[in-house]
Amino acid sequence: MNTNTTSLVTVAIGVVVSLVGYYMTGLTGAGILGFGLAWILLGVLDMLRPSAQINEERAK
Repeated sequence: MNTNTTSLVTVAIGVVVSLVGYYMTGLTGAGILGFGLAWILLGVLDMLRPSAQINEERAK
């Protein structure tokens, strides 16, 4: 799988998990929302990682 594709899948999973947490109530919902936001953050950071960008250029 392409590095950028992996990052996008990670962000998409984070969005789905965040939406589930957003619509839940209580502390459980807040925890699930935070977990989803962490997935989004890690996916975006993975896209910006210099080693991932270098590997993308080599793959072309």
